[in-house]
Amino acid sequence: MEFKEGDKVDIKIEREIKIGLVARIEDKFEGLIYKNEVFRVLKKNQKITAYIKKVREDGKIDLSLTPQGFKNSIDHYCEFITNQLKLKGSIRLSDKSSPEEIRSKLKMSKKAFKKSIGVLYKRKKIKIGKNQIELIR
Repeated sequence: MEFKEGDKVDIKIEREIKIGLVARIEDKFEGLIYKNEVFRVLKKNQKITAYIKKVREDGKIDLSLTPQGFKNSIDHYCEFITNQLKLKGSIRLSDKSSPEEIRSKLKMSKKAFKKSIGVLYKRKKIKIGKNQIELIR
């Protein structure tokens, strides 16, 4: 089967290695999710949806847990942050928050968080305070 960047695939987590998680793609191929891109607990034999990040020249496949491409990933994160704000009213994070704090509270990278709140701010969906963000009602 020929994969291309952005393809949505079913995977099963097989094992953890030093640089990430090895997963079985569509019960046939092996792929890798890099450790620095995993923001939630994944267990051996867990079945989840992933996305083809890159098919390397050596035939190895890099995977991502989020859709690929700026628009797809930002829309995904914007929706997630908006839903969290609807549930909680506000989130005690800002663009000055540490990467660890953002990862702990929202299970995303600081880069994804900053881009997403920037998009939500430009769309006039959120208000950014010194130590928190709030949904504009």
